[in-house]
Amino acid sequence: MKYFLTFALFISTLSLSAQNTNVDVESAIDDIIKQLTLEEKVKMCHAQSKFSSPGVERLGIPEIWMSDGPHGVRAEIEWDSWNHAGWTNDSCTAFPALTCLASTFNPELAYKYGVAVGEEARYRKKDILLGPGVNIYRTPLNGRNFEYMGEDPYLASIMCVPYIQGVQTNGVAACVKHYVLNNQEVWRAHIDVNVSDRALHEIYLPAFKAAVQEGGVWSIMGAYNKYNGQHTSHHKVLMNDILKSDWEFDGVVVTDWGSAHDTKEAALYGLDIEMGTGTDGLTSSTENAYDHYYLAKPFLEMIKSGEIDESVVDDKVRRILRLMYRTNMDKSRPFGRKANEEHFAVAREVAQEGIVLLKNNKNFFPLNPDTKQTIAVIGENATRMMTVGGGSSELKTVHEISPLQGLQERFVNANIIHSMGYASGPSQYGRVIPSELDADSLKQAAVKVAQQADIVLFVGGLNKNHEQDCENGDREGLNLPFGQDELLSELMAVNKNVAVILVSGNAVAMPWQSKAKAIVQAWYLGSETGYALADVLSGDINPSGKLPFTFPVSLEDNGAHAFDELSYPGDGEKQVYKEDILVGYRWHDTKKIKPLYAFGYGLSYTSFKINEATTDKTVYGADDEIKLTVQISNVGDVDGAEVIQVYVHDENSSVMRPVKELKAFKKVNLNAEESKQVEITVPVNTFAFYDETKGDWNLEKGSYQLMIGTASNQIKKTIKLSVD
Repeated sequence: MKYFLTFALFISTLSLSAQNTNVDVESAIDDIIKQLTLEEKVKMCHAQSKFSSPGVERLGIPEIWMSDGPHGVRAEIEWDSWNHAGWTNDSCTAFPALTCLASTFNPELAYKYGVAVGEEARYRKKDILLGPGVNIYRTPLNGRNFEYMGEDPYLASIMCVPYIQGVQTNGVAACVKHYVLNNQEVWRAHIDVNVSDRALHEIYLPAFKAAVQEGGVWSIMGAYNKYNGQHTSHHKVLMNDILKSDWEFDGVVVTDWGSAHDTKEAALYGLDIEMGTGTDGLTSSTENAYDHYYLAKPFLEMIKSGEIDESVVDDKVRRILRLMYRTNMDKSRPFGRKANEEHFAVAREVAQEGIVLLKNNKNFFPLNPDTKQTIAVIGENATRMMTVGGGSSELKTVHEISPLQGLQERFVNANIIHSMGYASGPSQYGRVIPSELDADSLKQAAVKVAQQADIVLFVGGLNKNHEQDCENGDREGLNLPFGQDELLSELMAVNKNVAVILVSGNAVAMPWQSKAKAIVQAWYLGSETGYALADVLSGDINPSGKLPFTFPVSLEDNGAHAFDELSYPGDGEKQVYKEDILVGYRWHDTKKIKPLYAFGYGLSYTSFKINEATTDKTVYGADDEIKLTVQISNVGDVDGAEVIQVYVHDENSSVMRPVKELKAFKKVNLNAEESKQVEITVPVNTFAFYDETKGDWNLEKGSYQLMIGTASNQIKKTIKLSVD
């Protein structure tokens, strides 16, 4: 008893200074490891329930509790099943999906988002929040694209770092995922990805590297898929060589649920905590299943036999304890809070800034809220809840304001009529359940309503159901599902004032684009969906969102789909990323394929002009930073924001390079008729490419161009410079 009190006091005292005294923390960890039995060490390396791993009761070492949710803290799940626990106090704020956050191009807003969602996780007593997701948008069919930050590695890097830092101010570990190459859901558990070293380092790793080296992330989640024949959650090159050696990651690697496959590989190749293996709560669980995890009894037996050295488990426990000192053994961390007005305000602000105006013929938007008119709001997505679907990112939110409700409350002088138009069926993870409603009757009713209306707002898109932006299943095609394209054609035939509001996390085909008066990309906007949408459509907020990925005209225009099935989805066992580094706009630019809507594109209710762009000099060394000055004006009569985007073009590279690559951006707020001089810094070393002959980055001397614009296909100014 005397020993326990002394030890508990020791932990408590050290935890108060854990964040500031790394030497003391490491010394404390050394002392704790000496007190642990081998069995206790191994126990800390695997799950004890669906979302927790065990502590050591006799020493007062706490359990680690995790929660799904880059967009909000998931409802409580039963101990050993995927059923909801049925709590009444586990509702949350649903924040917009990360595609929406990325489209804000606003790192300061990403920090506010991270702080708010981290506060909710802390209040719910979570130690690890499983997010953000930074896998690259390779194909518009990927079911989880809505959870990620787009197709460009620089954009994803810049936006994920403040999110991570915001979450971790609450003493909650962010867990960046899914490391790495988890770019599709079909066959995700076993597909073996073959990709060049150059594409791996230039496209798929940078956001993870930024999360570690700039964001200081405390945990990372492994992916399901294989890379070069080995599962990524325990991979010698990815985990040991790159993550823990080259990047010096000092945190914890957690499996995705069930992504461990071998005891010796898991032990030796970087995995620290194993979650979800063989315990799906359905048929494959066995009695005391957690004891049979790869990093449980089999791991213990290998250490006892001498096949694995005890120093291996010591390293894992050291990392786990280090994470604890940053989270649940740091007594100075705040208490957190949830579902308050400040959090709803953050969710609304992200939604407002993330909405992208794609088309606005003859200034169709904004609509005057004071005008007395009949507005037909057509589409299932005008009323369907979007926070409940999507797989592991599902949320139980305090409220979700539908688009219809938001429009009704803002346009009080209008006669608003809603008609479903189409029906998708109930949400069901892993399978599609057809709607019992008659599709033709719904369509005819919608056409009749459209004939009577002054304007039609069609609210459609995808819906986070299986194969419609959802985990564990990719989309089957680029077109809108449930007959929406045909319905839109009929609506446009009877009413010339049809605007389309797309709710999705992915690009879609638009065969009706030329006839639409306006098109809005509205994403999954969370709790404040309807209010944020009404804010933009009414003109209370001037849209400033920019696309974080390219909308192709057809699926074949996307690089991943320009080859045979081995490129996507693979042959069932293997897959080759044949487009290599030419992902997204890099493919469209280099192959001269015109997109439907380009990366970085988004309209405003005002107009901007880049008047001038200059650099501090014209010749730079490898360690220099380019000081770029851009003069920009709001030449309209409405306050607004524009995103200045800086791309780099290498004029005479020794290897194939994309036409341009994003290297800097800055969002600028401008009053009507205001001009500003904006300073942007561009490090010269970011011009380098990954040289496979050297196994390292290579910055070649020669001529380069800075291309300054407002979208990847809207370059306004070009500056030539040289690297000496």
